[in-house]
Amino acid sequence: MTLVEQLTRRFAEHIGQRLLAPGARLPSVRECAHHHAVSPHTVVAAYDQLQAQGLVEARSQRGFFVRERDPRAVGGARAGVAAASPVRPLPNSATALIRGMFQAPGGRSMPGLGTLPAEWLDAAMLTAAMRRANAGGQAAAFALHYGDPAGELRLREALATKIADFGVVASSEQIATTIGATQALDIVTRTLLRAGDSVLVDEPGWSVEYARLAALGMRVLPVPRGESGPDVAAMRRLIEAQKPAARPRLYITVSVLHNPTGASLSLQSAHRVLQLATEFDLHIVEDDTYAHLAPAHAPRLAALDALERTIYVSGFSKILTPNWRVGFLAAPAALIDRFVDTKLLTTLTTPSGGELAMAHCLEQGWLRRHAERVRVRLAAARERTTKLAESHGCSFAAPPHGLFGWVDTGVDTERLAHTLIDDWLIAPGSIFHAEPRPTTLMRINFATSQDPRFWKALVAARTRL
Repeated sequence: MTLVEQLTRRFAEHIGQRLLAPGARLPSVRECAHHHAVSPHTVVAAYDQLQAQGLVEARSQRGFFVRERDPRAVGGARAGVAAASPVRPLPNSATALIRGMFQAPGGRSMPGLGTLPAEWLDAAMLTAAMRRANAGGQAAAFALHYGDPAGELRLREALATKIADFGVVASSEQIATTIGATQALDIVTRTLLRAGDSVLVDEPGWSVEYARLAALGMRVLPVPRGESGPDVAAMRRLIEAQKPAARPRLYITVSVLHNPTGASLSLQSAHRVLQLATEFDLHIVEDDTYAHLAPAHAPRLAALDALERTIYVSGFSKILTPNWRVGFLAAPAALIDRFVDTKLLTTLTTPSGGELAMAHCLEQGWLRRHAERVRVRLAAARERTTKLAESHGCSFAAPPHGLFGWVDTGVDTERLAHTLIDDWLIAPGSIFHAEPRPTTLMRINFATSQDPRFWKALVAARTRL
């Protein structure tokens, strides 16, 4: 093929595999020519062919952008990549970030990955737990009946004991199990809010949560998140700016090892947040997904509040395995039945086998010992990755803690993501804002960013931007 045909095919493959999502901006002609060592004329000709195929559109004075495609329109370049490598999209949107986690084992490196590497997980422990849960023909019995609507009692009792380590006091009757922490968040918002309601969220924050709330028709009100917690003064202004009938009734936050900054809530900030919640009749959803990677003594709103206004949410995908979807919520007694009703409308029953296996992991101390090993390993990875980042001209916008680092690269990270797309999948900072905007920040996973080749590639890409 000619150079024009080769370049056209490469971009067509990226678009067909959703490595370049609809709305993504293609590199400028000069950037693309430099990156691929071709002439600007070759890039212009390739972009023209992509436009002729309906894959991109030119916007005056702005460049070329991936088009929204009619799902019925297949053929051409898309048909030509049907047998290409598994879908591994660039994380420049919430759904693309999720899809990026579904690549096959051995796929391209993901410094922006949202989970621990597979080799850090304990497959033997999972196998042993499932074997225990299935002992004595229990699996067959589970398959013939619906599970307990609130979740397996044995697991709920083990969870009550576990969260007591964090100072969160709840009986098993105040706990409902869910299919991961994400479903717990969904149950709470579906129960307490309706389309058109406003909800307070951290910014920067989890892009998937922004997208989920928007899909439910909620109005997202982003609260600036700092090193010690949310900007409470800004939160007050956001609340007071709404008409009394339209004021938010819910605040969703990550208190400990916040995603993406790694920061944790201070006691002073926690106190001020709870005061504001009381003043404006807010419920707080505390997402403690990273609890197993954090010190037990880290302040939790649910512990300080004694589950009066706080709904505590957590799960095990970040420490145990992403595919074993067991989560839970602990709530005020007056709300728990409503949450269970919503759960039944969305899942109908409880997957008892997996929940009993999780109970074994908690009861036998297996999960605790595994988490201790992971924390030691993660501390070493964090130290190594921090040195690599700083030695390659990057800085941290927040002190390095937990699984994620909030790194300032000095260049627009969405453009950086496009430049690195062939070899490395990063998480540009724009997707961690309720309204994506250019930023020099990106999220890294300390466990998956230890390869010096990534940082060398980043420096090389940065010099071309």
